[in-house]
Amino acid sequence: MKAALAEARRTFDAKAAGKQVDVPVGCLIIKGGEVIAQAHNQREETQDPTAHAELIALRTAAKSQSSWRLNDCTLVVTLEPCAMCAEAIIQSRITTLVFGAYDQRTGACGSAFNLFVSGRSYPLPEIIGGIEEEECERLLADFFKTVRNKSRDNPTNNR
Repeated sequence: MKAALAEARRTFDAKAAGKQVDVPVGCLIIKGGEVIAQAHNQREETQDPTAHAELIALRTAAKSQSSWRLNDCTLVVTLEPCAMCAEAIIQSRITTLVFGAYDQRTGACGSAFNLFVSGRSYPLPEIIGGIEEEECERLLADFFKTVRNKSRDNPTNNR
C-alpha cells in the first residue's frame, strides 16, 4: 500500500508542474511478487472520464502479460473502487483486491453498494479493505481541503 500511496502522490507532482490535479488515487498490480503495472488517476490530465488509476493499471498489466486475464494478480489501490473499476476488476479475473480508504459515496465493494456478490457468472477476487486506511483517508482529505480553499479564494474558477 505504501507504493500505491506514493503513486497517488504523483498527482501533487503534477500540481507542482502547473498541471490540473486529479483526485490522488494510486494503484499497483502485482504478480509473483513483482509490480507489473502502476498508475494514478489521470482524468483531468487526459480529459478522459475512464482514466481512473485502476483502469490504467489494468490496461498496462494486460499489455505486459499479453492477456486480458490477470489470474494470480493482486490489485492494490488507495481508495475503494467505484462501480466502473469494480466491474473491470471482476472482468479481468484479478485474484485479490486490496484497498485503503472506504468510499461511502461511490465505493462498489460494500460501502455505497456491492458488485462483489456471490452468484455472479465470473470468479470474484478476495477483497481486503482498510489497509493503511488512515493514511489513505488523510491524503484524500488534504486534497479536497486544498480544492475547497482554492474555490473559496477564486469563486469564478468553480466547476
